Amino acid sequence: MFFKGIWALTILNLVTMVVLEAILFWNGMIRVYLTSVQLGIKHRVLAALCGWIPFLNIWHLSKIIRITSGEVEFETEKWELDVVRAESEICKTKYPILMVHGVFFRDYRYINYWGRIPKELMCNGATVYYGRHQSAAAVEDSGRELAARIRQIIDETGCEKVNIIAHSKGGLDSRAAIAHCGMAPYVATLTTINTPHRGCIFAEYLLGKVPEAARQRIAAAYNAAMKKLGDENPDFLAAVTDLTESACLARNQVTPDAPGVVYESVMSYCRKAAHGKFPLNMTHPIVKYFDGKNDGLVSVDSARWGERFTLLEPKGKRGISHGDVVDLNRENIPGFDVREFYVNLAANLKQRGY
Repeated sequence: MFFKGIWALTILNLVTMVVLEAILFWNGMIRVYLTSVQLGIKHRVLAALCGWIPFLNIWHLSKIIRITSGEVEFETEKWELDVVRAESEICKTKYPILMVHGVFFRDYRYINYWGRIPKELMCNGATVYYGRHQSAAAVEDSGRELAARIRQIIDETGCEKVNIIAHSKGGLDSRAAIAHCGMAPYVATLTTINTPHRGCIFAEYLLGKVPEAARQRIAAAYNAAMKKLGDENPDFLAAVTDLTESACLARNQVTPDAPGVVYESVMSYCRKAAHGKFPLNMTHPIVKYFDGKNDGLVSVDSARWGERFTLLEPKGKRGISHGDVVDLNRENIPGFDVREFYVNLAANLKQRGY
């Protein structure tokens, strides 16, 4: 009877220990799941599966610790840097910054197209506004929307002008607003990021290969969905058509750069298809075949525009995709600090009096 009691107590202690360890483990895992940005969906799913398998869970836990430790170290260094330079307000430009999104996206309050970039700019003194135009429309239509937005900002703030930072199709929309909608007196600078100024041969090829009926079905489904999300009159086909090489080259002939506005451009590229998140990893080799070196959607040659051109070439083998350059995936890329790049961009505008 005595030994039975000992065994029962031992088993109870073991069960209690296992339960407490499980509580401790999953308490830590849940905290990591909720707070880590760099862990990603893949490692979250694998951790949930491996967490119940002895030894394998320890192996995967070590990977999670390595990822999150690096994240903590990186973010701590950024926080310390921002604290040191806070009073300098290095991004406090003379004119506010208007950030203009690309095609198939919107400026949502809780799902920021520009990731962690706006917060970093504002921490360093910048005043930031968003274009708030529709996700998909013809370039000229988007240009008119942006023109109305610029007028609104100037009327409400009295800022006289804005500095535009525009990604992808947003660069074409901004050029249209300046050249065709009377915005030249109200724009100090336009910096385009990975914008297809000379269009995409790849887009033209796709439009030519996809049957008309299929194009219409895709467009109707997209337009209906985006109307429910706030677009007044989305036009999928008009947006895609305006990104083709022939459309862009024709538009360039009637869209001259406005005197008095500083035009500059930035471009990045992927070294390998795998450097782009889905679906850019799939489109990269196709775009490379048609357009050459690219970011998964836009070629380097197509993005060059204005008085100054900056080609982002990260250290090592990692490339910078069309999404990476606007922090769409919130990923800390080795050799390229996307937030610091925009801080330096704004600081440079300030130094030049814009």
